[in-house]
Amino acid sequence: MASTGRPEHYDEMVKELGPWLIGGGIVLVIAGFLAWTGTLSWFGNLPGDLRITTGNVRIYIPFTSMLLISVVLNVFLWLFVWLFNR
Repeated sequence: MASTGRPEHYDEMVKELGPWLIGGGIVLVIAGFLAWTGTLSWFGNLPGDLRITTGNVRIYIPFTSMLLISVVLNVFLWLFVWLFNR
């Protein structure tokens, strides 16, 4: 059989990528629905999110919001990996 230039384990890698893509798609659909319905209007206005406005300059630094996203994504990914490696 002719070589395709792909590694031998390419097909296995692609099969392992499938659940990750499905999980990511589900998360995006849920986040999109929540944003569309206005459920996420509190996001970005948490204590610790800095807003600095002077004249024509506006600076927004969402420390708390990004920390919250980081924690939620880490927990989600940890659970996802745990479920698929059992």
